[in-house]
Amino acid sequence: MEVSNLTVNAMRLLSCDAIDKAKSGHPGICLGASPLAYTLWQNFLTFNPKSGAKFYNRDRFILSAGHGSMLNYALLHLYGFKLSIEDIKAFRQTGSLTPGHPEFKHTDGVETSTGPLGQGIANAVGMAIAESHLSAVYNKEGFPVVDHYTYALCGDGCLQEGISYEACSLAGTLKLNKLILIYDSNDITIEGNTNIAFTENVKKRFEAQDWQVVEVKDGNDVNALKKAIKKAQAEKTKPSIIICKTQIGYGSSKVGSSDTHGAPLGLEGTQIVRQNLGYNYPLFTVPNEVYAHTKKAINRGKKAEKAWKAMFAKYCEQYPELAKSFVDRMNGKLPEIDFDALYAFEKDDATRGCGGKVLNALAKQVPDLFGGSADLGPSCKTTLKGEGDFTADTRDGRNVHFGVREHAMGAICNGLACHGGFRPFASTFFVFSDYMKNAMRLSALMNVPVTYVLTHDSIGVGEDGPTHQPVEQLVALRSMPNMKVFRPCDHRETAASYEAIIKNGGANSLILTRQTLPSYEGTGKSALKGGYILSDSAKKVPDVILIGAGSEVQYLMQAKDLLKEEGVDARVVSMPCCELFDEQSKAYKESVLPSSVKARVCVEAGSTLSWYKYAGLDGKVLGIDKFGCSGDAKELFKLYGFTAENVKNLALSVIK
Repeated sequence: MEVSNLTVNAMRLLSCDAIDKAKSGHPGICLGASPLAYTLWQNFLTFNPKSGAKFYNRDRFILSAGHGSMLNYALLHLYGFKLSIEDIKAFRQTGSLTPGHPEFKHTDGVETSTGPLGQGIANAVGMAIAESHLSAVYNKEGFPVVDHYTYALCGDGCLQEGISYEACSLAGTLKLNKLILIYDSNDITIEGNTNIAFTENVKKRFEAQDWQVVEVKDGNDVNALKKAIKKAQAEKTKPSIIICKTQIGYGSSKVGSSDTHGAPLGLEGTQIVRQNLGYNYPLFTVPNEVYAHTKKAINRGKKAEKAWKAMFAKYCEQYPELAKSFVDRMNGKLPEIDFDALYAFEKDDATRGCGGKVLNALAKQVPDLFGGSADLGPSCKTTLKGEGDFTADTRDGRNVHFGVREHAMGAICNGLACHGGFRPFASTFFVFSDYMKNAMRLSALMNVPVTYVLTHDSIGVGEDGPTHQPVEQLVALRSMPNMKVFRPCDHRETAASYEAIIKNGGANSLILTRQTLPSYEGTGKSALKGGYILSDSAKKVPDVILIGAGSEVQYLMQAKDLLKEEGVDARVVSMPCCELFDEQSKAYKESVLPSSVKARVCVEAGSTLSWYKYAGLDGKVLGIDKFGCSGDAKELFKLYGFTAENVKNLALSVIK
C-alpha cells in the first residue's frame, strides 16, 4: 500500500476506533473526507506543531463541519501536535483534550470552536479578512510578514445554513483570494439524501457570488485534489471553493448511507472497514512509516517558519516600530491608553452618540480595533472616522461594511479575534442581535475579545413598534456565561463601559439608546465596578434603594427628589453592568446594597427576570414583560409606567 493511502487509512481507522470506544461520534465524514484533509495537510498546509499559534504566519485550517472532530484530532495527532494516542482514546470523555466538537484554546492546534454548522465558514472569512488587512498594514517590499492561506472544510449541512450564504457572499464581494473552501459533497445529511431538501446547483451559486469553482469528481483521488488546491492557490482575485464528490462512510458496509453520519460503526463494523481498506493493524495503532511520512510535512513547516523568522529579523531592523506593533497585536498586548480622554465629552446625548465619540477616541489609541455594522453605521454611530473602509481595493481600512448580514458579521468577528491581531466590534440594532445569537454565544464560549455594539435598546425606539423594540434580549444576554453586558446611563458611564471592555478582553455587549439622555454628577469611573452609588441618602441606612440601568436611571433620580418631599430618604444605585458588580468583593457589594435594607425598587425598560436577585423577596421590579407598540417614545415610557411618579409610588409601597 502506498504511504499516502496508508496515512489516509490511518486517519480513518484512528477516528473509527475512538468513536467506537466512546460509543458516540460521527464516523461518516471521517471515512469520506480523510483524503481531502490528508492532501491539504501533507502537501500544502504551512504549520509548525512545536510553535503552534506563536508561528503567526501559519496557514489556518478550520473544520466547519465540527461534528467530524475526530478527523481533526487524528490530523493533529499524526502531524505532531500535543495530542497523544491516550488523548485519542479519551475522545468525548469528561475533561479530555478531545471533546465532541473542536474547542478553541482547549485542544492544541484547534483554530476556532466549531459545531453549529456554517459558523466555521464565516470564521474562515474573518480569518481571511484578518490576513488581508494585516498584510496591507505591515508588509513591505521584500518583507511578506503576513502571507498565508485560510482553509475551511465544510459539508452539505454547512452550506444549507443561511450563515454560509451571508459569509460567502461577502467573501466574494471582498475578493478574498486566500480563502479556500473545501466542500465534502457526499449528498447525505442526518435525515437522508440531500435531494429531499437541498437540490440547488452549488457550483452556480458560488459562481454567482464571484468565487472560483474547482471540481474534483473523486474525493479519493489525491492527485486530482492536489491539482485542485494548486489551482485555488493560483487564483488572485477570488476566493475558491473545491467541490469534492465523496462517499460518506467510505469503506464501511453502510457506505453512502445516513446511518454512518452520527453513530459508531461498532467493533464488527470497523473490522469490515479494516478488511475493505486492507489496514491490518490493531486498534489505535499507527504504523511507523505513517509517522515518518507526516514528519515530512512537519519539517516543511519548520523550514517555512525558520525562513519567516530570518526575514522578520531583518524586518525588525528596517521597520522597528511596525515590527513591534505587529508582535504586540498578535500577542494581544495593549498600548498605553489614556482612558481619561474617553470621558471628555461633556454633553447630553443619546448613548449611541456618546458611544461613537468614545469608540473613535479609543480607536486612535488602539490599532487593533476593527469592525463595522450590518448596514447601520450611521445609526449605530460606529464608523471610525478617517480610518478608511476595508474593501476589495483598500485592504488597510478599518471599517468593514458587513451588509445586512448580522449572523455572518458576528461569526466573522470571531474569526478575526481567533486569527489574532484584532479586537473586532460588530454593531446593529439591539433587537437584531437575535440574528447573530449563535455567534455571540461562541464569542463568549471561546472568551475572545469581540464587542457587540447594540443600539436602539428599548421601547425608546418608538414608532417602529414591537418588531424593533427589544424586550427579552437583555435578560438573554445577561444569562450567557462569559458575556459582560453594559447598559450605561450617560456619556461618562459609556466611557467607563468602553474602558472596562478593553480591560476585560473577553466577549462584551454594549447596549445603547436612540434617545438623548441627561448627564449626572457622580457618574464616571465608579461604573468600572459595574454598580455603584450614584446619589446617596442623607441617612447612614437609606429608607429605600432605587436600582436601575441605562435610560431609566433618570426616573430614579427624579423619584429620589419626589420621595424627599414625602420625607423618604432614597439611595440611587446605577447598575450599568450586573456581571462586573457581581464580581466585586462581598464587602463592596454590601456597601452598595446593604442586606439590612429590604425596601428596593429595580427599574429597567426590558424583561424583569434579571432584576429579582437585587430586588429580593420584599422589593419590586418595574419592567416590561410584554411586547411594546408603535408610538412616540416619550408617550410609550409613560404608557408602560416609566415615570418618576410611578417609581415613587412603588418605593412607598415597599417601605415597611
